[in-house]
Amino acid sequence: MEKFRFLTSGESHGKCLNAIIEGIPAGFRIKTTVINEELARRQVGYGRGGRMQIEQDTVEIKSGVRFGKTTGAPICIEIKNKDYENWQDVMNTEKQEYTAEETLRKIEEKSFTTVRPGHADYAGSIKYHFSDLRDVLERSSARKTAIEVAVGSIAKQILREFGIMGFSHVIQIGNVKLDFYPKTYTLIKEKAEKSDVRCADDLTADRMRNAIDEASEAGDTLGGKFEVIFGNLPIGLGSYVHWDKTLDGRIAQAVMSIPAVKAVEIGAGVDAAYLKGSQMHDEIFIKNKTVYRNTNNAGGIEGGMTNGETLVVKGTMKAIPTMRKALATIDIKEMKPASAHFERSDTCAVPACSVVAEARIAIILADALLSKLGGDSLEEIKGRMND
Repeated sequence: MEKFRFLTSGESHGKCLNAIIEGIPAGFRIKTTVINEELARRQVGYGRGGRMQIEQDTVEIKSGVRFGKTTGAPICIEIKNKDYENWQDVMNTEKQEYTAEETLRKIEEKSFTTVRPGHADYAGSIKYHFSDLRDVLERSSARKTAIEVAVGSIAKQILREFGIMGFSHVIQIGNVKLDFYPKTYTLIKEKAEKSDVRCADDLTADRMRNAIDEASEAGDTLGGKFEVIFGNLPIGLGSYVHWDKTLDGRIAQAVMSIPAVKAVEIGAGVDAAYLKGSQMHDEIFIKNKTVYRNTNNAGGIEGGMTNGETLVVKGTMKAIPTMRKALATIDIKEMKPASAHFERSDTCAVPACSVVAEARIAIILADALLSKLGGDSLEEIKGRMND
């Protein structure tokens, strides 16, 4: 069986975002409505910017699915950028031999040469030899995570066939931390899904909104921390035999590569530094031939493999670099000091980032599951799962 993998294309203000996915066996039911629901989750959240008022993302499945079920062929999906109608002249893919003066004016207005600290602008301009930083911004933008969430939704629908479910919630925005956790994961999920900051405690959520409002009024931005949880995973996803097969390593790379994420933790994470071995490691017990543990500091992974406990992953997102409060920088055209360029932006996107991380982790888990079980159809895979 092929590896579950995907490639995406598209720019922030281009015509569309695309993905081609391969390695999905035949017979899985894929619902467009479910993908669109996931896309909507990514777009909402307290502190989001004006772009979310323009785009109402919906996906079109263009191939690889027939009558709602996968055929085993590559799947192509697409999200159209509604804002493209305002950017057609600026983002035209064809070479302009005789450009009208009005078009030149539009292109010039959207071009910029002042680097935004914290973005890909400076390194990207040097690497690809660009003089217009628009060429860096368009693909380095977090806009591309929309199509990744769509791919992640397909992965989640695959996992659901085997009873594997996951969710995300926000545990910190700025210096406001979630100290009170509901008693069960079910309650955390229910509370988080109803919150515009994806926080499971109402009082903490209010304090988070206040922090976002204060940052917005000051022309500043805020980062934070989120947690992604997946349950009912079989033992043995991933491997210890090679460094690039460890599941925690693959998950860390998937979450770390989300724009603005600066740290990834699994289980106890950075708190493991403070724990003695006798405190850190999850003791194993058995009762009536059932193996269980009372703690989960490992976060569901030991030796690079799932160990039967709940997977717990935390990610830390830095404050968004694009802000009205301009930072000191340089103009790469004039090579002189300047104030950073401001592009329409969010004040806080931690809730959205948690949804993206949820999707990225689902993709890794779906690949690990399909790789372990093998098979070219859902029926074959389920047969192997039950063996």
